[in-house]
Amino acid sequence: MQFVFKQREGQMMRVQFWGTRGSIATPGPSTVRYGGNTSCVSVNTRSGSLLVLDAGTGLRGLGLALMESDSKVRRGHLLIGHTHWDHIQGFPFFAPFFEPDWQWDVYAPRGFGASLRETLAGQMQYEYFPVNIDDMGATIRYHDLVEGSFMVDDVRVTARYLNHTALTLGYRLDADGIGLVYASDHECHAQSAALGAPLGQVLRALHPGDARHRDFLAGADLVIHDTQYTAAEYLQRVGWGHSTWEYALNLAMSAGVRSLALFHHDPGRDDDALDRVVADARARVDAADAALEVFAAAEGSVVELNAPAGPTVAVPGGGVLAVETADLSDKQVLVACSDAALTERLRAAAKAEGIPAVSATCRQQATAASDPQRLALAVVARRLGNDDGLALVETLRAGAGLANLPAIMVAAASDCPNSSADYAAQGDTPMAGTPITEWLDPASTPAYLRSKLRAAILGTRARWLAAAQRQDEAGRLAALRQLAILDTEPEERFDRITRLAAQMFKVPIALVSLVDENRQWFKSHTGLSAKQTSRDESFCAHAILHTQALVVPDALCDDRFADNPLVKSNPNVRFYAGQPIAAPDGSLIGTLCVIDHMPRKFGDEDIKALGDLAAMVERELDAQR
Repeated sequence: MQFVFKQREGQMMRVQFWGTRGSIATPGPSTVRYGGNTSCVSVNTRSGSLLVLDAGTGLRGLGLALMESDSKVRRGHLLIGHTHWDHIQGFPFFAPFFEPDWQWDVYAPRGFGASLRETLAGQMQYEYFPVNIDDMGATIRYHDLVEGSFMVDDVRVTARYLNHTALTLGYRLDADGIGLVYASDHECHAQSAALGAPLGQVLRALHPGDARHRDFLAGADLVIHDTQYTAAEYLQRVGWGHSTWEYALNLAMSAGVRSLALFHHDPGRDDDALDRVVADARARVDAADAALEVFAAAEGSVVELNAPAGPTVAVPGGGVLAVETADLSDKQVLVACSDAALTERLRAAAKAEGIPAVSATCRQQATAASDPQRLALAVVARRLGNDDGLALVETLRAGAGLANLPAIMVAAASDCPNSSADYAAQGDTPMAGTPITEWLDPASTPAYLRSKLRAAILGTRARWLAAAQRQDEAGRLAALRQLAILDTEPEERFDRITRLAAQMFKVPIALVSLVDENRQWFKSHTGLSAKQTSRDESFCAHAILHTQALVVPDALCDDRFADNPLVKSNPNVRFYAGQPIAAPDGSLIGTLCVIDHMPRKFGDEDIKALGDLAAMVERELDAQR
């Protein structure tokens, strides 16, 4: 079936649906009209650029069509929203990937863990698939993305995080005065928005997260939106990461969208049921007297978008998007360290990132083991037996083509050129008077080591900074231990305060967090099952560096926390506010903190109220003594 929806005359963007189903492919007699393949949409611009949105099972049909086409274009861009199976299962069956004359750039959200290439290769391992990813003949470049904007040929791509169970990006494509938004696998932030209330009622109490999503859709000519559930179904599926058609419709009408394609159809919804959904949606648009065209995306259908007359709507902002090539298998890391246990930890960190590593215990071994053609990073201990680690770095950089070799120095604070406070606070900034890119504490967690190694080798900024130690660290730890409270059982006197904090600030998580030498431990943890995390990951370790409250409105916009595992994965911290709490002698030993999964503001009155609650915690600690 060919469905062509034409708008006003002007420049054209051609959109074709190759897979419209969600969760699992459901081909069969009951899904003939709307299709049974999972998510895949192709976009062709007037200038001939080819962009593909998602790589579900529909990607196979697109690949066959491209192979049969007489077009001379042999370049494309694949934008993957996230790597759940229904969005990547077509990847191994995409014929152009096996053709040497094709070039592809593949993009997906940057997670904390396996690179995009490793994730896609996982489903092509020998146990599951007969062909290895390395056997693909095309030139394929893999890019890990964060939220923001970048250019693909003549198309401005804006990536925006969606509300899903996995790290997921939606994409807005703007070219030739035409705007297209692809938002698959997104759940409303407020349940009330999903349940079919009238548009005016929804807008009067729109959740900030839903308002931000509406801004992402604003003025688009076509929005392809996840509408897997009806309002009646949603209450049994809260937290599964998908939208209702009622939610998508209300946001599209309020955002001035011209056309809405219902997408990511539930595998249990047949063609007749989808017809009823479309009829209900159109009736609601008519009742609201809105200018919105609504249809259900059908496999094989084509939408031709033409630029509207008059002024165009401004494209949402978002800063500069980091696009990073993630395949590091052709690089080499030198680990120069005389401590066998530390060497093994560093090699393991490099291996986990897919970067081959060689090791050495002295300066002579290090220069002999390094391959100047592949050496991309030196990780060197400050004290290398009888050798000086700094001198080794200078020797390596004297080699041909290695003048700008990134170098990470692993050293205790006392071995750094500056004071311990200066050392730890430097973070990603090279230290004056030294050739070192980064200084790392040898006690850093494996996750933190991986983050820093990867950033250094890619030449990017690692947006995750471990907190410095206070100058009074020894006395601070002594005061904490004198309370004899670490690792004790939960107590109602503290839990009462965190429950009150969560209720007062309307946040899902509130903690009494105590910062030990290598961890933060939670005396009370309302809304969070974890009892502790590493100090490298701790927001509270940053908070105790000052007496005033630390407020992080949006962790993804803060270079200290954006790549932190607590932000990238469970519990998905976006907002944090922590008021330091003091031991009876005045030492700052932890915080009372509140956390949310979405960005938010925190004003002066909120800070004062959080301080009052923190004072209650301090009184209980005084009683503990």
